[in-house]
Amino acid sequence: MDFNPNRAIYLQIADHICEHILIGTWPVETKIPSVRELAIELGVNPNTVMRTYDLLQQHGIIVNKRGIGFFVPVDSFSQIKKYKRAIFMEEDLPQLFKNLYLLDISLEELKQKYEAYVLTHYKSN
Repeated sequence: MDFNPNRAIYLQIADHICEHILIGTWPVETKIPSVRELAIELGVNPNTVMRTYDLLQQHGIIVNKRGIGFFVPVDSFSQIKKYKRAIFMEEDLPQLFKNLYLLDISLEELKQKYEAYVLTHYKSN
């Protein structure tokens, strides 16, 4: 995994885990790699992975079954969306608004681009 030096590693690992859950690499009700296993796989300190797991537990994205390991709970998809949405609203959206203002992009133009994007990438059956 290539890490972005402008963002905390534990948050990037959280994104990595969320992505694996959403794409089905780690399906609902299955065990995810242990702290030590994931640390070795990603080439990071186990404390960094533990910090990530703590964060994801706080948000209900993973659960710890004491003595067994960490698992993906049934409602993980909704919890991931809730977590990612909060980050988007607090961090990404203000930057988007700033760029819209500075570049004089109207909401109507943005809406048209968004609708075209969704049609091209998600509704092309």
